[in-house]
Amino acid sequence: MVGDGIKGLDGQAPGEAAQALTAILQTHYLRYMIIVSWAVGVVATVGLVHGLTWFAATLAAGALRGEVEKRVSHQVGAGWGMVFPVVATVTTAVWAVAPLMAWFSAAQFGHELAIALLMSGYVLVFAQLRSSPRQAIMISSPYGLAAAIIAVSLFGGPLFWPFVTLVPFTAASLFVLVTMTMLREDRIRAFQEHQAHLIEELEAARDKADAANEAKSSFLGVISHELRTPMNGVLGAAQLLSATRLEGVQREYLSIIRNSGDNLLSLLNDILDMTKIEAGKMSFDVVDVQLDDLHRRILGPFEAQAEAKGLTLISTFEGELPAVVRGDPLRVCQVVQNLLSNAVKFTDQGEIRYTVRGRRISDRRVGFEFTVTDSGSGISREDLDRLFQPFTQVDNSSTRKFGGTGLGLTIARRMAHIMGGDITVTSRLGQGSTFTLTIEGEVVEWNRVEMAEVIDAEVDGGDCLTVLIVEDHPVNRMILEAWMGSAGHRTSTAENGEVAVELARSQRFDLIIMDVNMPVMDGLTATRLIRESRGVNLETPIVVLSASARNEDHEAGMAAGADAYLNKPIDFRRLASLMGQVPGGRGALHQAAVEAEVPAAAA
Repeated sequence: MVGDGIKGLDGQAPGEAAQALTAILQTHYLRYMIIVSWAVGVVATVGLVHGLTWFAATLAAGALRGEVEKRVSHQVGAGWGMVFPVVATVTTAVWAVAPLMAWFSAAQFGHELAIALLMSGYVLVFAQLRSSPRQAIMISSPYGLAAAIIAVSLFGGPLFWPFVTLVPFTAASLFVLVTMTMLREDRIRAFQEHQAHLIEELEAARDKADAANEAKSSFLGVISHELRTPMNGVLGAAQLLSATRLEGVQREYLSIIRNSGDNLLSLLNDILDMTKIEAGKMSFDVVDVQLDDLHRRILGPFEAQAEAKGLTLISTFEGELPAVVRGDPLRVCQVVQNLLSNAVKFTDQGEIRYTVRGRRISDRRVGFEFTVTDSGSGISREDLDRLFQPFTQVDNSSTRKFGGTGLGLTIARRMAHIMGGDITVTSRLGQGSTFTLTIEGEVVEWNRVEMAEVIDAEVDGGDCLTVLIVEDHPVNRMILEAWMGSAGHRTSTAENGEVAVELARSQRFDLIIMDVNMPVMDGLTATRLIRESRGVNLETPIVVLSASARNEDHEAGMAAGADAYLNKPIDFRRLASLMGQVPGGRGALHQAAVEAEVPAAAA
């Protein structure tokens, strides 16, 4: 028995023994309550002195047992397996003195109390060690010894056999207790195993979902580049065609091409924004924003649209509005312009009211309410409940009047949440709708500042520039060459970064336009090599042109040594504005890019 100490007296695994000890430790305070209750009976039976002596001895034994239990509870598998049952048996022997004292006392109810103490002692031991019946038998042996002493004292008398009949009764009761406990623990163990299996399945499903989400994000990133590249060819060619002589029907077809391309680009941006939000990768650029400029950017695209539909667009400003705040103007514009776009789209007559309210929170904080109210047909209560769900539109019929992905309001609200605000809506059928964006901002200046004088971005005297176009796609190269040639600039081309580096080391260029994703050598690597070399184009301005539209791509381009970053499809007006600063060198080009908010537009 002693040699089997690692597994414990009953051969159970160390973990099970430790679990049993932990259960005892969690309820050890009950032990002292029971000692007190037993002491009351013992004192009433054998007197105060003997009763208190037993009470003190039992308390000391309980304290000793508790200390040993704490020490061995985590070391059962390290040779402590026999220590606990031995110490517990010794301390139980002190408890077993109580029924003997009661039995042999002269008190009238001493025998009854002794039997009650014996049976309750057995129950206490087996209840605590219900998962370890062999240890329970050993630890409760002092009660058996006390019962044997009482039986010997009754031998030959009329109470002997009645007392002996208590043994099977007590044994049956303990058997039921242990059996029911083991059945219950088996059910608990089976439930825990089933629960662990379910958890494993859920974790596997979560891992599959995460992998699928990562694959989706990667797929959309590739599709973003691959779609923007051919779209650059389509929209670039359309812009070039618009500068030539065209018949009326041809110009109409060209307008269809440009509008369809712009719509496709808008849908692609919506899907990419939704993917970024779901992946928690939506980034915001916090900069100083002049409210006057922000309002012009928000309202500009919709004044002509409202006028074309015969609608009245009214803008009002109320409350305490600062002159300059810190925030992301692109994202605020994106959210509010979505609300204005829907108002113009779904309103056939009447007016659209755009209201901005300011509420001073403190000297450095302000609360904004951007409200868009239309006089359209309104939205039913049922449709309001699903208005902000992704890929959902109020009109889902096959004859619906307006298209779209149904992502605009979903993206707008989620962006508002990321910025610490929200979008609310009130509407009644036939009475129009009111959408309100509420956000807070950090105040930079409360007082209105003077508007900066507009800088003329055109090249003095129409200087002719020598431009190196680095682009792997032949259609894009052709479009850029044609546009440059129509503006009187000289061009050289390279189909990858390696060729571009060789040309940059041997020829002087006024400007390098660098694509990013190319075979052989990518554009960022080529940009770094040009900046690190001692060639003639070390300080030549470089404009990175890429189909990747993420903020981190922009930052990578600037870190590689570029001076500006443009997205495909190419905005030739913005490119022309940047080229106007080339004679001033890299610093002038970079400053022009910052003032034109090229990074924000690219994001």
